[in-house]
Amino acid sequence: MVREQYATTAEGTCIERPENQYIYKIGIYGWRKRCLYLFVLLLLIILLVNLGLTIWILKVMWFSPTGMGHLGVTKDGLCLEGESEFLFPLYAKEIRSRVDSSLLLQSTQNVTVSARNSEGNVTGRLKVGPKMVEVQSQQFQIKSKEGKPLFTVDEEEAVVGTDRLRVTAKDPRLESPTRSLSMDAPKGVHIKAHAGKIEALSQMDITFHSSDGMLVLDAETVCLPKLVQGTQGPASSSQRLYEICVCPDGKLYLSVAGVGTTCHENSHVCL
Repeated sequence: MVREQYATTAEGTCIERPENQYIYKIGIYGWRKRCLYLFVLLLLIILLVNLGLTIWILKVMWFSPTGMGHLGVTKDGLCLEGESEFLFPLYAKEIRSRVDSSLLLQSTQNVTVSARNSEGNVTGRLKVGPKMVEVQSQQFQIKSKEGKPLFTVDEEEAVVGTDRLRVTAKDPRLESPTRSLSMDAPKGVHIKAHAGKIEALSQMDITFHSSDGMLVLDAETVCLPKLVQGTQGPASSSQRLYEICVCPDGKLYLSVAGVGTTCHENSHVCL
């Protein structure tokens, strides 16, 4: 600590400064000053680089007062113009196109639309792939513009709601490889083949049953080629004419026609 001495002198007296008095210099000098200037210069360079990168990002991302690039922010949500690519899943409450344009979803692999419940589990999924369209849901339904169900499929049945089902394939097939196949209609079932024939093939029995009506075979020729033939009678009574006989269980067989019926003579076929 420097001790300051005060002395009173008369006018015209000269007093010399003591030689051992300390002198303090205010400021930073030497290597400390150079380091400080270098640090300030480094901060200035970093600031300029950050400012340049910010301007570059704003220019590349097409930031504007209304949004970013093709993506605009409106009072109703986000508005996306033109074509855009999403690299990760997109979650949205509602997606719709403009009034004068269509909505196009396109992908090099597949397009998947999923619906989830509050717990995050998938309740419905539509997957459009390069080889097939897969729908995962409890029920799949196609409606007309009036809201009428046209086609409905669930785990139990498939329902066609139109008045006419037309299949344009050359050789369509309706089959059930592991279970039975049933066709029900309250006003009747009509099967027509305008330019071909109708075949019914079965490994077991084919049953035609009418609870309130009759079975009509309306054709120019009715052929039963594999009917069992009864024992032929005397040659004199045979004119190569046969009659069809019916067993009590409904089985049919042929019997050589005579002046009267010959079914009782060949009734052993029913045994």
